[in-house]
Amino acid sequence: MAARRARGGAVLGAVLVTVLLGIYLWVVAVRATALVRTGEPVAVVLGAALWVLPVLVVWLVWREWSLAVDVQRMADELAEADELPVDELPRSPGGRIDRAAAREAFEPARDRAEAEPDDWRSWYHLAFAYDAAGDRRRARESLRTAHRLHRGKAARPAD
Repeated sequence: MAARRARGGAVLGAVLVTVLLGIYLWVVAVRATALVRTGEPVAVVLGAALWVLPVLVVWLVWREWSLAVDVQRMADELAEADELPVDELPRSPGGRIDRAAAREAFEPARDRAEAEPDDWRSWYHLAFAYDAAGDRRRARESLRTAHRLHRGKAARPAD
């Protein structure tokens, strides 16, 4: 129950930030359009350049929301199959994960992803192993790979 409430709060916060970003982008787009409508060459170029920002940000926000929604779907599928990664790594009194234990736990996840490169589950587990080891960039790359494979699985007809 507490996890569901925390997830709801996180989603509400993300929606709020997205709405605020949308308002900001709308203001930028209105200003960019006003610059283009002046007809002045420098203002037109500046206005056109400012239009790139809202388009780029909308694409990036859509990409992140798409990833977040699918990661939650993957987590739900794994939880239903009782395969959700469990964080049982030892921690310091301050809450930091023991790096040696994280590296040791990382090896099986990496081996599984290498053995099953087309299985989104192996990449999902690898992402959390990377995260525990402190490599957030590779964790995110692994989650994106899991997302791509999971989407591909959903697009294929059932056997």
